Amino acid sequence: MAKIRWGLLSTANINRRLIPAIHQSKRGELTAVASRSLKTAKEYAKKWKIDKFFGSYQEMLDSGEIDAIYISLPNHLHAEWSIKAMKAGLHVLCEKPFALSLEEVDNMIAVKEETGMILAEAFMYRHHPQAKIVGEIIQSGKIGEISMIRGAFDFSLKNKQNIRMIKELGGGSLWDVGVYPISFAQYVMGGPPEWAMGSQRLGETGVDETFVGQMGYHGNRFAQISSSFRTPFHTFFEIIGTKGRLHISRPFLNPASGKVILYPEKGRPKKIRIPRTNLYLGEVEDMHSTILDGTPNYLTLDETRNHIRTVLALYDSAKSGEVVCL
Repeated sequence: MAKIRWGLLSTANINRRLIPAIHQSKRGELTAVASRSLKTAKEYAKKWKIDKFFGSYQEMLDSGEIDAIYISLPNHLHAEWSIKAMKAGLHVLCEKPFALSLEEVDNMIAVKEETGMILAEAFMYRHHPQAKIVGEIIQSGKIGEISMIRGAFDFSLKNKQNIRMIKELGGGSLWDVGVYPISFAQYVMGGPPEWAMGSQRLGETGVDETFVGQMGYHGNRFAQISSSFRTPFHTFFEIIGTKGRLHISRPFLNPASGKVILYPEKGRPKKIRIPRTNLYLGEVEDMHSTILDGTPNYLTLDETRNHIRTVLALYDSAKSGEVVCL
């Protein structure tokens, strides 16, 4: 197989981020797109210069024209169509959040094992050099032992008809953007938290328009995260250690426009150089390496399962008003 033939399952807005990465990749090509409407699929294919288009999702899965799909459907459909795709003999890169329950996650993993297909969660920032360099700095001991992490991802969303505002579709700020600082915290801490405590502000549609969470990790380490649809765009991630701290101003979106600053215990702050590269290219090339070379996915399904465990624990805590142990 010279190149992986990609299909887009839906015409979601996020596709515009992945399309250039597929074009830029050395071992992939964008072949097809599917929509629930043939007219929509045709117009989308023309706009993005995609050769093949389908008026139903299943039709594309059964076409024999593609090898892998990118699932950018609403959150509540991720598990269903990941499973259908793998059963159709296709590899799957599924947009975050991977699923909305542990039962769904376990079913997806079971089908992956049954079919032998590749299945991965699309956390693009984890594959970017910025996140990997941050990990290397932490492992080097330059900021000492980690004691506290803080992270946020907020933006203003006023359209109540947006799918992010619909509870039945897996809406809510924590599912949408709060998962980013949660996953970064898990990466930095080396695993999921031991306990989680959450608070939320529900909007008129019943979803959390603001969520604030605190998590505790082995060794008396802590993380504080927040997400919101009620404030202007704001994101950051800060890692505090016994010998210094790291501040990342654009941890999840376009690192080239942000900064990573190392604040040592003594001496002047140091700006860390981050290579400029497409934010989404890494996750595409990771899929190619796994499919074509047999190398393990960089982001494991154990990590993905723990992302979902943590989100569910935070939601349970927000509803009960109590600390939830994982």
